[in-house]
Amino acid sequence: MLIKSILSIFLLLFVIFAKGQKTTSAISNEMVFVSDTQAPLWIETLLQKPGNNRFATKKIFNDISDRKPAVVYILGDVVSLGYSNKNWKPMDVYLDSLRNKGIMVHAALGNHEVLLFAKKGQKNFQQRFPDHIKTGYIHTLDSVAVVLLNSNFNKLGSEENTTQIEWYRQTLEKLDADPSILFIITGCHHSPYSNSKVAHSSKPVQQKFVTSFLLSKKSRLFLSGHAHGFEHFRQQGKDFFVIGGGGGLHQPLKKGKHALADLSANYKPLFHYLSIHRHADTLQVTSVFLKPDFTGFKEGEKQSIIYFP
Repeated sequence: MLIKSILSIFLLLFVIFAKGQKTTSAISNEMVFVSDTQAPLWIETLLQKPGNNRFATKKIFNDISDRKPAVVYILGDVVSLGYSNKNWKPMDVYLDSLRNKGIMVHAALGNHEVLLFAKKGQKNFQQRFPDHIKTGYIHTLDSVAVVLLNSNFNKLGSEENTTQIEWYRQTLEKLDADPSILFIITGCHHSPYSNSKVAHSSKPVQQKFVTSFLLSKKSRLFLSGHAHGFEHFRQQGKDFFVIGGGGGLHQPLKKGKHALADLSANYKPLFHYLSIHRHADTLQVTSVFLKPDFTGFKEGEKQSIIYFP
């Protein structure tokens, strides 16, 4: 009888411990960033070779869903034609799958969302991402503020452009002064720096966003897409990642003396996304890529970003 009672107590303790473990693991502070998940347009395939791009996007969203991060940020070109309801159908399935698991999804506008029929494209985009503000907005998770900006400057009026630039500057100042914020991540679609032969470095993004970003003491990471590849640059000690590997056609890169110094010159996965965790005073940035044979995902380049008070 004594042995039976002892076994019962051990079993009870095991059940309580197991439940406690399950509750703890369900709380995630992981952020996932992905960009350029659009299917290739027919005209694009005349210039660049496709490679199971739609299937790659499906695999990426399935893998993200299995990771169960707290939030997913899509940095533009969610679909190839924003005005087309047909183009949104597969993406709606992916977005619903994430949200049904309690995963938040936020996005920034890309150029494909405003291609041809811009108003219809923006309307469709806004329906999927109702919290989006086209002159910039913030989402905060675990002491990390993510600022999402609109780099489609030619689709904004003069007043809207001025509003966004000033809002971004003031927002960074407020976040820098907020003791609850340790890191600021800025994301937009067009890359300020890229060696892509198709999507070049964006001078307007450098002028309108990067200047304020570099002045902000808590701004350590600038993420973008548009260029379909993985690139890593550093300016004044701050990191700039190009993560346009969500499914678009892979783009060739400039090499040699005219190319920008790419810290990930030997890491060029075709399809990928970015995972970010905060551990105390460090951001752990990890690139997750789809294996060339499409059999699964592996972790690639990693970067630790330390908070400086």
